Amino acid sequence: MNRRCMQSLLFAGAVLLPAPALAQAAPAPFDYAKLGEEATSRLQQYLRIDTSNPPGNELATARFLHDWLAKEGIESQILDTLELPAGRANLYARLRGDGSKKAIALVHHMDVVPVSKEYWSVDAFAGTIKDGFLYGRGTIDMKSQGIVQVMALIALKRAGVPLHRDIVLIANADEEDAGLGSRTFIARHPDLLKDVEYSLTEGDENRFENGQLKWWAIEVGEKRTYWQRLTVNGPSSHGSQPVAGMAVPKLARAVVRLSEWQTPLHLTPGVAGYFKAQSRLYQGEQRRWLADPAAALKDPRGRAWLLSDPARNALLRNTATPTVLSGSTKVNTIGPVATAEVDVRLLPGQDTAAMRRAMIRVIDDTSVHLTTIGDVPPNYDAPVGTDLYQALSRTMNQLRPGAPIASVVDAGASDKPYYAQAGIISYGVMPFLFEHSDYESGVHGNDERISVENVGFGVRFYLNTLIEAQ
Repeated sequence: MNRRCMQSLLFAGAVLLPAPALAQAAPAPFDYAKLGEEATSRLQQYLRIDTSNPPGNELATARFLHDWLAKEGIESQILDTLELPAGRANLYARLRGDGSKKAIALVHHMDVVPVSKEYWSVDAFAGTIKDGFLYGRGTIDMKSQGIVQVMALIALKRAGVPLHRDIVLIANADEEDAGLGSRTFIARHPDLLKDVEYSLTEGDENRFENGQLKWWAIEVGEKRTYWQRLTVNGPSSHGSQPVAGMAVPKLARAVVRLSEWQTPLHLTPGVAGYFKAQSRLYQGEQRRWLADPAAALKDPRGRAWLLSDPARNALLRNTATPTVLSGSTKVNTIGPVATAEVDVRLLPGQDTAAMRRAMIRVIDDTSVHLTTIGDVPPNYDAPVGTDLYQALSRTMNQLRPGAPIASVVDAGASDKPYYAQAGIISYGVMPFLFEHSDYESGVHGNDERISVENVGFGVRFYLNTLIEAQ
């Protein structure tokens, strides 16, 4: 999850759904225990290929997946090896249906973030199983999901399950940095995507604590990154002789103004729905404030309480957080240039130009210049109520009847906006039930792990969803 801040920020219309039986039960040939064992073994192999980004090395994993699929009689293509940097590639495969409905793409990324080996209790690339857990970089983000996607595809092929939709498998390079793999694949191979209606890929966690599922998450949107660099020029001199117009003090004033800026509040229907769903976990006035946040925001005490939590605060507004500062390189030298980098996150549908004008107004200093850092991802906002959304809902209710299902907008960034820009309805899911503490510490952290039981659960999640979506 590139540039991911590991916190979902919007639950659109979180509701408690009934728990109907699956409209189409999974066929008898599925032996979930054996599929789970096979997926676990394959995940161990996948983890042993170090795809830390940089440099990525995804060509090795593309070959691993290609060979596995070939043994199952599923053709795949290793693509974009010339367009991407050396050692990098994308992979594409397709399991054919009867074509009466449009295809579903299962998308994952093959790269992982680097590891600080000294902080791990095991080798992060050994695929070690200990006390019922499989350890390794990528067990959460997101080689585990890639393996259960492939395993579900293979299980459907082996069982000869009739499909109305083709099932497409896509493995991309470079999600953890610039999204170069997905952007290259989408730009160069529109013919492979022209009949794809939906994509399923990584999403935020299903909130699971102390063995209890508090809610399922279906990700339908992301906050957009709109990173900005502030630059101030000024005179250069010796540190013992301060002069007027120095760059660092001007930059410092701009940073303080941005950090103290209370951006306007935006209570969307989705946020209101999420707060209402959460209200049942509280008592007294806090429960009342969450049940009716519009009224709470008009009450000074209710407003203060809602905004006191960083997660709720970010649910209600765009954010601009100064994070990186640079001035002189020596303590006794007044540098001629000072810069600051600001992590700006915009709620779906918010205008980048309006945010830039607002930042300039708040800084209130014409000597401070703003430039955008990197690419600004497309707006990503998927609809609820589609066939695939309903299929996910039915699967979730079958696996954990009665648990709330929440539609989530994430604060982080992924490849989903690029697939959405290609006209594909994209949803993010987590087909596992990670304990919240493991998830929070493990994603991009030390001793990342997944329970062996969870791997089998993920295969079942994808199989049931794909059958339901036919």
